[in-house]
Parts: sequence; structure tokens; C-alpha cells
Amino acid sequence: MEQTNFQLKKQDAQSHEWDVRLHRATRATREDWLGRGISYLCIGVIILVVASMLWFITSKGIATFTQNHVSLWKFLSGTNWAPDQGNIGALPMIVGSFAVTFAAAIVATPFAVGTAIFMTEISPNKGRKVLQPVIELLVGIPSVVYGFIGLAVVVPFMRHLVGGSGFGIISATFVLFVMVLPTITTMTVDSLRAVPRHYKEASLALGATRWQTVSRVILRSATPGILTAVIFGMARAFGEALAVQMVIGNAAIMPKNLISPASTLTSQLTTGIGDTIDGTLPNNALWSLALILLLMSLFFNALVRFIAKRGQLKNGR
Repeated sequence: MEQTNFQLKKQDAQSHEWDVRLHRATRATREDWLGRGISYLCIGVIILVVASMLWFITSKGIATFTQNHVSLWKFLSGTNWAPDQGNIGALPMIVGSFAVTFAAAIVATPFAVGTAIFMTEISPNKGRKVLQPVIELLVGIPSVVYGFIGLAVVVPFMRHLVGGSGFGIISATFVLFVMVLPTITTMTVDSLRAVPRHYKEASLALGATRWQTVSRVILRSATPGILTAVIFGMARAFGEALAVQMVIGNAAIMPKNLISPASTLTSQLTTGIGDTIDGTLPNNALWSLALILLLMSLFFNALVRFIAKRGQLKNGR
């Protein structure tokens, strides 16, 4: 009798334990489904926002060619920008945007790579203590402050050095150089630190000097990451508006040289969008400039993904 009662109690205990486990499993399943639902909802909202932005800018940008019947070739190759008079040649702004972007990237890349090498290979401790706060400070400075500094320092300096008004592509290049330097430097540092340590050890073990190891082993291994950093810096420079607007001169004419006033896509958008009426040719033309900016952003993103993919294939080999 006592043995039977003991077995019954044991069965009840096991049954209660299974009920507890089943309840916990059911609760975990509910929490899992809730987490998945929230994640999918957030992803859906992000996709919807991005798709809406793409559709809105595209529909506004092509209105110049569908509603106002402007030739796409004349828009891209024209050099006369006077929307009020029906002339919407966007070539001066396109050339100005690419000029300041490539010039800033060319100037900033050697400084960024040199700083990254110092922070990772030459003096990592001092690099973290001295240069890291400086880079973080440069990232935190607003664009308008860079613009004011360029207006107060760079423009008068260029006016005294080469003459003219001081406004132009070269002034915008110096301002953008300082603005994109932290981006390129930070990403280059991450790329150099991602190089496997045994690459460096093997090179030094074979008798290579430190500079030979850095230049022929570490930099070559980190090339995809460095190129990605440069592309990101160019994307930042291409989309910058306020600081460039304050120092480039905002002259919608074909730049003859680096010291002549010019205009970019972003500077023309910020100065003109508030003075136009929705649906008119000047307003549609500005939205077409915005569409070009959007396409260039997509191009930079695609280029970054292509470089990253090639880098993975190379490292996989």
C-alpha cells in the first residue's frame, strides 16, 4: 500500500514537472513569436520608408522630362542654368560636385592612411591617446562650423595666395578634406587591425623590415577595406551641402579652374528649393538634381558592396 502511494506521488510529481516544462516552452514560443513579429514589423517599416523615399524622389525628378518635356541629354550636357528662363543645364553642378569630391578624396587619403598606420603599427598607444580624441572631435563638429571656419580662414587665405574672390573649388576641397578625414581614417584603422597577425609575424620572420611589412603585406591585405573607406569618404563629400555652399561661391557656371567660383548639386538645391513653386519647371529641375544625388548615393553603395565582395573572395583564396 505504501509502495503504491509512493508510486502515485512520484507520478504526480513527474506530471507536474512536465506541466511546468510545457508551460515554459509555450511561454518561450510566445516570446519568440512576439520578438519575430516586432523585428519583421520594424524591417517592414524601414523597407516602406526607403521605398517611399525612392518613389517620391524618382517621381518628382522625372517630372522635368515627362511633364515639362525637357530633353534628358540637354539637361545633363547643358551649361546654362537659368530655370526661370527655361534653361536647365545641370552640367556645371555635376562637374562641380565631382571636382570637389575627387579633390577632397585625393588630398585626404594620404593623410588618413598615414594616420591609420601610425595608430596601428608605429605607435598604437600614443595613437589611441592623442589622435583618437582628435578624430572624434572632428566627427562631432557640425557642418556649419566647418563652413564658418572656411569662410573666415580658407577663403581669405586663398584670396591672398592666388587672388580673385577666394571662393571656388579649391576652398571647398580644403573644407571637405577636414570633414572626410575622420571617416577615412577610422575605417582605415579598422581595416589595418583586421589584417591577420600572422601575416605580419611571417613577414618579420623572413627578414623584412617594419616598413616593408607595412607597405607590402599589411597595406596590400587591407586594400579592399581602405578602398571602401575612400568610397565612404567620397559619398560624404558628394552629399555635403552647407559647408560647401558657404565657400564654393554658388556660381552655376562651368568652372574654368580650381580657383574659380562654382556650384554643386547640393549647394544649388539648398539655395534654390525655397524660392520655387511646386510643379513649376524650376522646382522640377531641382528635384531632378536631387534624383542625380540619389543615383550617385546608390552607385557609391553598390561600389562599396562590390569592393567588399571582391575582398572576401581574395581573402578566401
